Amino acid sequence: MSRVRTYNLADLFEIVADSVPDRIAFRCGPHQLSYRELDRRASRLASALRSRGVERSHNVGIQLHNSAEYLETFFACCKIGAAPVNVNYRYVADELAYLFSSLELRALVYGEEFEDEVARARSRVPTLSTLLRVGGHERPQGVDNFAEVLASGSEQLDDPGRSDDDIYMLCTGGTTGMPKGVMWPHKAIVMAALGGGGIYFGRPPIQSPEELAEFVPHGPPLAYFATAPMMHGAAMWASLISLLAGHTVVVNDQPRFDAEHIWDIVVRDGVNILSIVGDAMALPLIRALEQHPGRWDLSRLITFGNGGAVFSQQLQDRLKAVLPNVRISNSMGSSESGVIGGNDRGSHSGGFMAVEPRPDLAVIDDQHRFVSAPGAEGTLARTGYTPVGYYGDPVKSAETFVKIDGRVWVITGDRVRIDEHSQYIVLGRGSICINTGGEKVFPEEVEEAARRCPAVEDVLVVGIPDERWGQKVVAVVSVAPGRSFDRAEFDAACRAALAGYKVPRDVVVCDEIRRSPAGKADYAWAKRVATEGVA
Repeated sequence: MSRVRTYNLADLFEIVADSVPDRIAFRCGPHQLSYRELDRRASRLASALRSRGVERSHNVGIQLHNSAEYLETFFACCKIGAAPVNVNYRYVADELAYLFSSLELRALVYGEEFEDEVARARSRVPTLSTLLRVGGHERPQGVDNFAEVLASGSEQLDDPGRSDDDIYMLCTGGTTGMPKGVMWPHKAIVMAALGGGGIYFGRPPIQSPEELAEFVPHGPPLAYFATAPMMHGAAMWASLISLLAGHTVVVNDQPRFDAEHIWDIVVRDGVNILSIVGDAMALPLIRALEQHPGRWDLSRLITFGNGGAVFSQQLQDRLKAVLPNVRISNSMGSSESGVIGGNDRGSHSGGFMAVEPRPDLAVIDDQHRFVSAPGAEGTLARTGYTPVGYYGDPVKSAETFVKIDGRVWVITGDRVRIDEHSQYIVLGRGSICINTGGEKVFPEEVEEAARRCPAVEDVLVVGIPDERWGQKVVAVVSVAPGRSFDRAEFDAACRAALAGYKVPRDVVVCDEIRRSPAGKADYAWAKRVATEGVA
């Protein structure tokens, strides 16, 4: 008698693998794995991890570039009830030691290129007993070779304890504080961030795991390109959505982001769905198309998706000009809320995205009261399928996951205004809101306007202390190649779209705007640059 399947991500993946075993699940350059191969390799690794003492509820770090090993480790953890933990591979030893210790990592799978920082951090983490390194030859004492460990495992793996409530750990980026591990039950992440399993089939969320076997074999074998690092939620979630639909997940076969090479891969691997994170990725991709018209046959590309950062309207317009038949998909969400969705602003004024009201969303004021009147402002909140909290941090958990009228609501931090059509107009992140002379200014709105200036390559907007206004709005700008920065032109572009108090009072020009590998803004860096530049 077969075991009853759960919403554990390993169970769902195994159902898909059994349904379309010979489809290609993963491709990186010439290397590819079928669904059957990826599933079997994940089982062997899971067996080997278990033999090394990794148990249910243990936390396992994944410090890798996008690769087959990333997915193998992720599903191996899910198969035995361990929690896969994304590790930012840009962290240095002190940051790694803090993260590994606070999350009580029992095992770590990492790339050889990160050896030096891992070596300096590991001695400070008493719980970290198992280390597997991908690549390299000579290994430090106590570190095993990933390929050898995987080969030692058994494909015969049984885990009767699998559950809807097994935990998937998503680490926040730490841009507004130290990184935290968000604990998502598997069923909750499937429903809140992965479309419930039916999103690519135009179906509602699945009512049972076995439903996947009914429609996945009949869906088109599309190819999805994860251009952003899987260590970030947006890219990992999009990859999982495609894997649960029987698609091929394509990754970059180079560690760096080269726009022309990205388009080469799109053509070579027949990519149908390309996802990015904001303008930092969109701009070089669009510029490559503009500079090399007709170079790439992109007739198979259907969707250009964005999530995790703002994709400005002017860049969307430029993309439509060079790829008029490609659908642009914008979405918003967070590590704590999952994917909320959203759409373009259309004709409404202010903000950068509109969200349709629905039962699992609400606007909550600072006293945690629901508001619904047109014109009211508050913080967007979500209920229903939610995380259970931050790992080892009950204080922060209580601040973000709030019980109101007997239900848990996730306070997203996104400030919204309710318009006359009852839509939620997203203004920006409340944590980076600027208060200047009593007026609230959301950096994302100012950045959107500033990008309309032809000389602006990239921009971040911050508030710095001001004796008269409390805070003043300052833009940190990098200049587009071949352009010179003209302050009058910049101010005119901003004033055409913004009230006067939102227009930056100072502008600091720098060589390059600092962002994460996935394009997320580093506002702490921008504030330092702005403060020093204005001084």
